[in-house]
Amino acid sequence: MRYYIISGEASGDLHGGNLIHALRKQDTSAEIRAWGGERMQQAGASLVKHYKELAFMGFWEVLINIRTIFKNLHFAKKDIEAFNPDVVILIDYPGFNLRIATWAKKQGFKVIYYISPQVWAWKENRVKIIKSCVDRMLVILPFEKAFYKKWDMDVDYVGHPLMEAIDQFQSSHSEVDELLHSKKMIAILPGSRKQEILKKLPIMLSVVKDFPDYDWVVAKAPGLDHSVYQALEEEYPTVKFISGKTYALLNMATAALVTSGTATLETALFGVPQIICYKGNPISYAIAKRLIKIKYIGLVNLIMDKPVVKELIQGELTAMRISEELKLILEDTKTQDRIHHDYLELKSRLQEKETASSKAASIIINTIR
Repeated sequence: MRYYIISGEASGDLHGGNLIHALRKQDTSAEIRAWGGERMQQAGASLVKHYKELAFMGFWEVLINIRTIFKNLHFAKKDIEAFNPDVVILIDYPGFNLRIATWAKKQGFKVIYYISPQVWAWKENRVKIIKSCVDRMLVILPFEKAFYKKWDMDVDYVGHPLMEAIDQFQSSHSEVDELLHSKKMIAILPGSRKQEILKKLPIMLSVVKDFPDYDWVVAKAPGLDHSVYQALEEEYPTVKFISGKTYALLNMATAALVTSGTATLETALFGVPQIICYKGNPISYAIAKRLIKIKYIGLVNLIMDKPVVKELIQGELTAMRISEELKLILEDTKTQDRIHHDYLELKSRLQEKETASSKAASIIINTIR
């Protein structure tokens, strides 16, 4: 069968790659065309566009790149028509993918959404669009099934694909990476988009001097040009900047400063105490604050429905506050024990007998048939 998959971010590429592996295992004749990255390509998809051409963050950033976005939409529609797939599979990335879903349904294509947009956080009325154009919604967070139920929509909970991705890494990377070898290390995960890196990474790095007994390592985003980091690498010569080794870094880190997003959950599943750091464009943030209805921005806190880890947002993201909170998770044993206990509970909530990718692939194939 023929599958057309669209992912617009690094995390979508990771989960899309594992999904493609599962699809090809269950459907050995699968033909797959995809928007994503290296992981999806390595898994066997023919790559159409790289996600680095698609990742625009925030209201202002979307506005100034609107012409590029519409060009991509037009190209996607033509490419889907030419490929004529049995199913269009959309991975998160709602601003783009919901427009594709609406169009694809009208053209008679079967549409499956893997990893729900965060409609429970804001733009809840998007559920009406999803109900009208998505044949099957596959969700990865435990509370999402109940959320959709109140909209009279039955969805499939498949478990979280990060559990599988991290298990795969830990089972195949038992050796210590010499580049990262350190007794005490603090990781910085500043995000995958250029805009957020330039906004937050300088603030995160400003506390390096307060912790001279620790090695500091920054995880560079795959697909971004070296020039994004060059000035900061020169300003902080003692800090290591690495690419393609984020999981190896988390596997050995003592603590982490993490930009909100999937990385917060990855950090928790590796058992690393963290501080969630977010600072956006002032206009985008002001609009988002009015619209977003959730209590927390970190997935860890959202799933557990309590402040497991500290969130420093917008004006609170200062060198002084980062330093205060970092000292707490590095030195206070009660805080460390509480975080460790909550991380174990988090894992138990996300654990499923079958991997998310395998379960999702089975549902997708059965839906097509």
